Amino acid sequence: MTDPALLSAAELSSLYAARDLSPVEATQASLARIERLNPQLNAFCGIHGDEALAQARQAEARWREGKPLSPIDGVPTSVKDLVLARGWPTLRGSRTVDPAGPWDQDAPSVARLRAAGAVLVGRTTTPEFGWKGVTDSALTGITRNPWDPTKTPGGSSGGAAVAAATGMAALNIGSDGGGSIRIPAGFTGIFGLKPSFGRVPAYPLSPFGTVSHLGPMTRTVRDSALMLSVMAQPDPRDWTALPFPVTDFTQGLEDGVRGLRIAFAPTLDNAPVDPEIAASVAQAARVFAELGARVETVTLDLPDTGPVFRAHWCVGAATLLSTIPEEKHALIDPGLRTVAAMGAAIPLLDYTRATLARGRLGVKMNQFHQDWDLLLMPTLPIPAFAAGQNLPQGPDGATWAEWTPFSYPFNLTQQPAASVPCGLTAAGLPIGLQIVGPMFQDALVLRAARAFEALHPAPLPPLARP
Repeated sequence: MTDPALLSAAELSSLYAARDLSPVEATQASLARIERLNPQLNAFCGIHGDEALAQARQAEARWREGKPLSPIDGVPTSVKDLVLARGWPTLRGSRTVDPAGPWDQDAPSVARLRAAGAVLVGRTTTPEFGWKGVTDSALTGITRNPWDPTKTPGGSSGGAAVAAATGMAALNIGSDGGGSIRIPAGFTGIFGLKPSFGRVPAYPLSPFGTVSHLGPMTRTVRDSALMLSVMAQPDPRDWTALPFPVTDFTQGLEDGVRGLRIAFAPTLDNAPVDPEIAASVAQAARVFAELGARVETVTLDLPDTGPVFRAHWCVGAATLLSTIPEEKHALIDPGLRTVAAMGAAIPLLDYTRATLARGRLGVKMNQFHQDWDLLLMPTLPIPAFAAGQNLPQGPDGATWAEWTPFSYPFNLTQQPAASVPCGLTAAGLPIGLQIVGPMFQDALVLRAARAFEALHPAPLPPLARP
């Protein structure tokens, strides 16, 4: 049998139901993967094996009785170290957080997954407070890409992406405030979805405000649909949350893209794109035409998204630092301190103007989707670069958004956007195709991603192969 750690959640569920595999065996396989690969890749900053095995034994008993709590009952699952999990110190990659807690609450997504029987195996790494697009911190060290450990997996959900790519956990909670699900999904060759804002309830709300989304990170599209169906369930602690959908996100997943109107934007605002990435993404767009969609190349201009995003992100960073005692500021990542200082210097009127500009951007994309059901474009314009650096050209710098111009615009507009793997560079590094949908059309984005994945399943990274 295939190593259970490399099975999808959907496959695990089927095997559990047939009594051909138990949740205990799957959890043991997941923990064995973590033990073998985590010292090299640093995907997990907290591993809770005894607790996970106890949960797995409970799930095993439920499946044996034919009474599973959900299709993901007994599936190994990770929690990003920005998301509260009861009994676990959630240190957010920061030396400023007191490990003593108290840690007496689950965030809504963790509570829903726990209630569905997911086996929580541990906490995945993040840069300090998730502030940048790579994953390293003074607290937990450098997280590395399983396709090439000298490269970054991206961030800030880099640990979750590595866990998904290598079979350390089938289901993984990520968060995305400017690309933090899609960047590492693109760099590590997994599927990651930033849902519509409010689709997944959050508590506490991010200090980075309404650009921050929670979503699933998995090896397959179906697993993300299963996971989102659970994570999207309501929680009264989030007053921004959307109404819970009537149907689950696996319904209609195999309906394909025939007849859809799909726009393909090779770039955004004339940003340069690596030639290998440009060619791979263009070929992926042609696949959608072969599947029966009407695909046309478009020019997409969203002017001033950089300044508008920086206003929101930097003010969020300043808000975050205002909650930390000043005597601890010296412990904080210098790059985060720089971003916070930029935010603190933004006048209130300028921030208000940025908020209004954000609204105009959202209206423009709403109008765009009157003509187009979906938008295709690269997830990233560059392949993964050296681990331990904030920027591809060197180790320092605060403006990580400069090298990921295709992700944060859709945090501003709050639309659903996903990254699906669509190829490899000549150096063997993953390439991501970004699929963007109209607000609230999360199911359509999943459906389109699944149509592509059915023809082009993602390969495993070398370190994950049997």
